[in-house]
Amino acid sequence: MREILSDLVAEQQQLDQFLQTLRDRQWATPTPADGWTIQDTVSHLAFTEDFAAEVLAEGEKRLKAEKVTDIDAWTAIGVEKGRGRRHQEIIEWWRFGRADVVDALSRMVGTERVHWLYGTMSAQSFASIRLMETWAHGLDIKAAILGRITPLDEPPDDDEEEYDDPLADSLRLRHIASLGQRSLPFAFAQAGEEFPEAGIRVEVMGPLYAAWRFGPEDTDQVIKGMAGDWCRLVVQRQSADETGLKAVGEYAEKALLIARAY
Repeated sequence: MREILSDLVAEQQQLDQFLQTLRDRQWATPTPADGWTIQDTVSHLAFTEDFAAEVLAEGEKRLKAEKVTDIDAWTAIGVEKGRGRRHQEIIEWWRFGRADVVDALSRMVGTERVHWLYGTMSAQSFASIRLMETWAHGLDIKAAILGRITPLDEPPDDDEEEYDDPLADSLRLRHIASLGQRSLPFAFAQAGEEFPEAGIRVEVMGPLYAAWRFGPEDTDQVIKGMAGDWCRLVVQRQSADETGLKAVGEYAEKALLIARAY
């Protein structure tokens, strides 16, 4: 748990630092998420972390008490709670919630089961989902300001020795890339498609030329490409034709069209 929690905290802190650079009026900037501003997005993160902390503390009874039957309607409640509040209040709300989640997870073993909206999962997978959600919504927030959702190929100023791109991919993407591959059976089920018995392998290149391989070695169904492309695909921020991902095999080709991590 130590590694995933360390990466989760780092991802949250990076987004927090980006938010601190925004002017007051920028919090009302629309994001690529239809109808959501930057403030709405952070409110969603805060609301979700707050609820996650309560579920971790109280277990399944807290989840059942929430009576979530429509995820979109439930999500809208969190967004509405943040409207009309000062943005610094929203950040503090998010900080307290995420700290409680990390604290609770730090006292669990990775295989311990956690109840959540989509069923039970391991504590390690739950932490990966929190990281995924932070990163995905961070993409929306940064895209609202920068006008793009992918890193620059080169610094914007040739004379500038070092440019810290807020959208630069990090080694933390390994957790999301793995989660995306493990979620393929779920994605196929959601699409009403049959998942291949041999499974689907994902082979991607991460930052610093890190080679990541997830899934069975003996399958002939393989997805290849850059980790950043794969991760943006599974969080539904880019379509396959907007990436350089390649598929080998009929099921792998289908996976590129329906892959999703939630």
